[in-house]
Amino acid sequence: MLDFWKSSEPRGRRVGILPAAFNPVTLAHLEMARQGVRQYGLDEILFLLPRVFPHKIYTGASFEQRVEMLQAALAAEPHFSIGSTDQGLFLDIARACRPAYGPEAELFFLCGRDAAERIVNWDYGEGPPFADQLGEFQMLVAPRGGPYVAPPEYAGRIHLLDLAPEFEEVCSTAAREGVERFVPLAVAEIIRRDRLYQ
Repeated sequence: MLDFWKSSEPRGRRVGILPAAFNPVTLAHLEMARQGVRQYGLDEILFLLPRVFPHKIYTGASFEQRVEMLQAALAAEPHFSIGSTDQGLFLDIARACRPAYGPEAELFFLCGRDAAERIVNWDYGEGPPFADQLGEFQMLVAPRGGPYVAPPEYAGRIHLLDLAPEFEEVCSTAAREGVERFVPLAVAEIIRRDRLYQ
């Protein structure tokens, strides 16, 4: 099930989904979303904060603090929404989003190169192989620590998202270490107020 913390109206047929830990949300997250709208004509970007992660646990900011930071960062963005789900894998997230967006919506997951490599090569066990999963969504991959090269067999469903070089090194890890210029001002204020990451 998908819970909305901030909705975007009206919702369109081309929906970008940006799932991340948002610990905290950074300027790179925002730029990826903006470029998804500009480069691929996405009607909405859903910033998706999973309640459960497939490869990490919650540390640092609480779930509620992360939602508050997202709300502060996206308050002036009419095409951006915020949601959460109990699902962590792309396929499960896509299926949780279907009731909200309908069967005709095109779903595009936005992620960085490192996440794309992990997702493409993940051991899905008894679940559908990754090639079959791409029938339910596409991916837009931004450079992070270098460009991404999609495996040839997935080239029609995995696309490159151009991002200015200065955003490649912007990350939540650096923001947690005190690099305030990597986060929106409203997010920096919440970090200082709650003394997060000290």
